[in-house]
Amino acid sequence: MSIQSPYTEDLSSPRTEALFVGLTLLGAALAAWRGTVGGFDWLTLTLAGLAVFFGFYALNFRTLRIRLTPDVLQLTFGVFTWRVPIGNIEACRVDDVSLWRIGGAGIHFSLIQGRYRAMFNFLEYSRLVVLLRQGQGPVRAVAFSTRRVDELRQRLQALTTPAGAPGGAW
Repeated sequence: MSIQSPYTEDLSSPRTEALFVGLTLLGAALAAWRGTVGGFDWLTLTLAGLAVFFGFYALNFRTLRIRLTPDVLQLTFGVFTWRVPIGNIEACRVDDVSLWRIGGAGIHFSLIQGRYRAMFNFLEYSRLVVLLRQGQGPVRAVAFSTRRVDELRQRLQALTTPAGAPGGAW
């Protein structure tokens, strides 16, 4: 039985970051313009709120960190972390769900193929999906982007394959 070092991958998207920064600046500029032209009203507050919202996105969703150890798969997007105990992984496969269904970069939740799914993604990268033996709240599957789909899928399959079965241990 060979033991490899934990898998860690940091994934970022300059395109997504540019989009969120651009929306932040646009919202701030429109709020400032509206504040000088029309005073402080509901529209100024709404535009400022959008700037803050997209500013949070620009800061929080800069990097998706994937960490896999023999005990847990951990996905971290800024202040949000999702942990899946290895023993709770039923299966792992490449995600083939259409990008139109995902709804954008960041963290999303949706009912897909009969399972409520948490998604941690950037649109320009391939995704893996792990099916859960037992739900974490309503979530029964977790999908996430990665640059190294095959390597990570093989590591997950090695960890979830029973000892002695083809595929070996990690």
